[in-house]
Amino acid sequence: MTNLILASSSHYKKELLRRLQCDFQCESPEIDESPLALEKPAVTAERLAIAKASKVAAIYADSLVIGADQIADLNGSFINKPETHEQATKQLQQQSGQTILFHSGLALVRTCRNGSLECQSTVNSTQVTFRQLSDETIERYLLQEKPYDCAGSFKAEGLGIGLFSEVKSTDPSSLIGLPLIDLCTFLSRFSYKIM
Repeated sequence: MTNLILASSSHYKKELLRRLQCDFQCESPEIDESPLALEKPAVTAERLAIAKASKVAAIYADSLVIGADQIADLNGSFINKPETHEQATKQLQQQSGQTILFHSGLALVRTCRNGSLECQSTVNSTQVTFRQLSDETIERYLLQEKPYDCAGSFKAEGLGIGLFSEVKSTDPSSLIGLPLIDLCTFLSRFSYKIM
């Protein structure tokens, strides 16, 4: 059976992929994740997903490699991972009452015998509308969940869901960073059976 590789060290993506109950290994690609000049957030998400999968696929022949990247987008501006409490506070204050797009880029890549790459890729975007958040609510939330490694400063799979008034998505796993519905479609196209 073809090896399945997740081109990521993210424990969030690993947990999502485990839902499909298939064997896989992880390989972290080292790539520059900076957006290009004038690049739109959704384009960046797909480009980085392809770059991650392609880099790992070049090492592992005859394997299927999953690349994924998520970019948060507030009115066309990139929202990064906050890393500190102060930055997370500022992000949530800016997002209060706003609608944010979370673009999850996905790529499935295989290296062919002739060395060329076969690739399926897409972007799945989720629209998240935040409640009006008081400074007290933001502080309580951040102290409880500490989402400093998450774009947008929240964990949708946890307490962060309480920060939203509405979520619009075609795939609930997309907001966490790995759109499993699209992935299942791509795996089927490469004749990889999960059931």
